[in-house]
Amino acid sequence: MAADENATTKTPSGSQTLFRGLDLLDVVAESGTIALPALAKQLGLTRSTTHRLATALVERRLLSQAPREGYSLGSKLLELGYLASQQMDLPRIARPHLEKLWENTEDTVHLGVLDDERALYLDKLTGRRRINISSRVGDRQPIRSTGLGKALVLDDTEDRWRALYRSEGPTHPGAPDEKQWIDWMRDYSKRGIAFDLEENEDRIRCVAAPIRGASGQIVGAISVSGAAQYMDDERMKTLVDDVRDTANAIGRDLGWNGKRLAR
Repeated sequence: MAADENATTKTPSGSQTLFRGLDLLDVVAESGTIALPALAKQLGLTRSTTHRLATALVERRLLSQAPREGYSLGSKLLELGYLASQQMDLPRIARPHLEKLWENTEDTVHLGVLDDERALYLDKLTGRRRINISSRVGDRQPIRSTGLGKALVLDDTEDRWRALYRSEGPTHPGAPDEKQWIDWMRDYSKRGIAFDLEENEDRIRCVAAPIRGASGQIVGAISVSGAAQYMDDERMKTLVDDVRDTANAIGRDLGWNGKRLAR
């Protein structure tokens, strides 16, 4: 009996190799380009094991290797990322609406979803103004400080909001305390809109709104972001209807009937 239990709980070597390979890809993705010794150290593996895994990934074009520099992500991941984006309904359906909003505002437009208590950016249309906004597709940003993140959790309870606020650790100087943030979230929830008032990135503001699916639940969110000099309080007010209407139009294309799911 003990032998059978050991057999069922022991991780098969093939699965272990797979998970190590995935861990390796995660480390390279976070590092940009990384040499073998540093890669092995971060993975907690020997150099020979790390080299064997990396070589297999290079052969499949999941990694690329440059002499004297190290490993970086390979071209195969671009192909897979493109195919994944094509197969995801939300980005495909949202794209025409995002482009129209981008044309009307000339600011940076984002699309994102909730992913493990973070806002995962699925699409980005860079604004025409000479403003650098550091976000990129694939980024996972905080809920508490981003307009997109706040919009994704507008239907949550206040207890949930408090848990999210506290889970992100200490705030930076000038950021809202918990009471202020909860007050904002109550107001945002009633209005179906959320703001980022330079909380996530210095001198960058945004207006965001949730996207609802056929069930009425929030399935994503969009935002318009720009430099504070172009996004004063008055302009943010004028953007509210455009952003909210765009989010609602995407929702209707997803089958939303216009009714908000009861909290």
